[in-house]
Amino acid sequence: MADFCKRINIICGHYGSGKTNLAVNLAVDLKKQGKDVTLVDLDIVNPYFRSADFNDSLNENGIHTISPTYANTNLDIPALTADIHAVFGQKERTVVIDVGGDDAGAAAMGRYARMVLDDGDYTYLYVINQYRYLTRTPGEAVEILRDIEQISRLTATGIVNNSNVSYQTTSDTITSSLEYAQTVAQLADIPLVATAYDRRLEKEIISRGNVPNGYPLDIFVKPPWEEKTNIQL
Repeated sequence: MADFCKRINIICGHYGSGKTNLAVNLAVDLKKQGKDVTLVDLDIVNPYFRSADFNDSLNENGIHTISPTYANTNLDIPALTADIHAVFGQKERTVVIDVGGDDAGAAAMGRYARMVLDDGDYTYLYVINQYRYLTRTPGEAVEILRDIEQISRLTATGIVNNSNVSYQTTSDTITSSLEYAQTVAQLADIPLVATAYDRRLEKEIISRGNVPNGYPLDIFVKPPWEEKTNIQL
């Protein structure tokens, strides 16, 4: 599980791709593997659907979290802390970085690009969702990826297919997205490292046997009007 991870794991993607839920799941799974984990929230603008929402629950489970100074507020102020700089020197820790889905988030990641490149032990994962606006075609998805790469000054190393339609997602939803995801990977010349899906579909997905590199996810990130899921290792 999460065998595509490195010491530094950067998660990027367009709005609605599900990158934040993936980032939280990766942090939890890496902790279950016995690693010392830090989850960094670099979504410095969007006050919704952010990994900072889970700071208390993650910290209770031994996952260290770092968030911008104004996380969980509506203040549009990119206030990054010195703790984010420090994490790159902590070689004993595994790091998951949730990058914002807009230009500001990619620019924030760009501040640390040299540290990431100097470390070398990293993966930069681009999360795609065929069913979301502006990424419904492979060409659109690759165009957004190139914008993110240019602004963040880092080149993606892997693609995670996280195509879903929220609670209406079925196993057919997943399998129907496989050709799309493979085409995105081919156009971008980047490997498709995983196809993520709701863990509640796991038995059905496995029985069908046609989802290579499947990665089951718990749905932690939910709409604001729904009760949050408590994270437990």
